[in-house]
Amino acid sequence: MPFFRSFLLIFISSVFGLQAQYTASDWGERDKWMKTDSLLAMTAVGEGDKVADIGCHEGYLSMHLARKVSETGRVYAVDIREDRLQKLRTNAHDRSLGNIITILGDTDNPKLPEGTLDAVFIFDTYHEMDAHEEILQHVKKALKPGGQLILMEKLKDWVRGKSRNQQTASHSLGPEYVREELKQAGFTLVSEIEDHGDWERETDKQMWVILAKKSD
Repeated sequence: MPFFRSFLLIFISSVFGLQAQYTASDWGERDKWMKTDSLLAMTAVGEGDKVADIGCHEGYLSMHLARKVSETGRVYAVDIREDRLQKLRTNAHDRSLGNIITILGDTDNPKLPEGTLDAVFIFDTYHEMDAHEEILQHVKKALKPGGQLILMEKLKDWVRGKSRNQQTASHSLGPEYVREELKQAGFTLVSEIEDHGDWERETDKQMWVILAKKSD
C-alpha cells in the first residue's frame, strides 16, 4: 500500500505539472543553473517599476522581481491555477514581500492592466500557450511605449528542427518560431541569447532567451 500511494503521488504530480523546480526548496539551485541574475540584468527593470510574471507558478521569478522593483514597484504575478497563486501568496508573506499582486488569468488573457507595465517576463511558459497570438496582443496593450518583453524557453534536442506543434507537444519550443511571432505581434527584437545553458543541467535541453520591446 505505501508503494501504491507513492506511485499515485508521483503520477498526480506528473499530470498536473508540479515539477520540483517550482517549489521554494529548489529555488537556490535554480538561481545557479538558470543564471537568473544575468537574465534580470538584460532588462532595464529597477526600483519603482511595474512588471508582470506570466506563468508565475509558486512565485520563483516573482520574488526576484519584487525585490528588484522594491516597495515602490509592483509585480503582477499571473497563473491560470488558483492553487499556485495561493502558494505564491504564502511564499511572499513568508518573505515579507507586499508588492506582489496575484492575477488568475485565462488561457488566452493574462488580465493585465493596460498601458502601465515597464516589462513582462514569460519564462518556460510560452510553449504552453495555445493562444499565443492573443496573449501577445494583451501583453503589448499592457506595456508602456518602449516596454520590454523577455522570454526564456528550452529547446529539447529530440524536437530540434521539428514543427511548432511537435515541439510544444514535448513542452519545448525553438526561437525561430518565436522571433516571427513577436515581429507579427508588433514587437521589435532587441537582443537574443541562443545558448543560455542547460535546463536543470540536462545537456539535451538548451535554454534560449529573447528580449523584445513594444514597437513605437
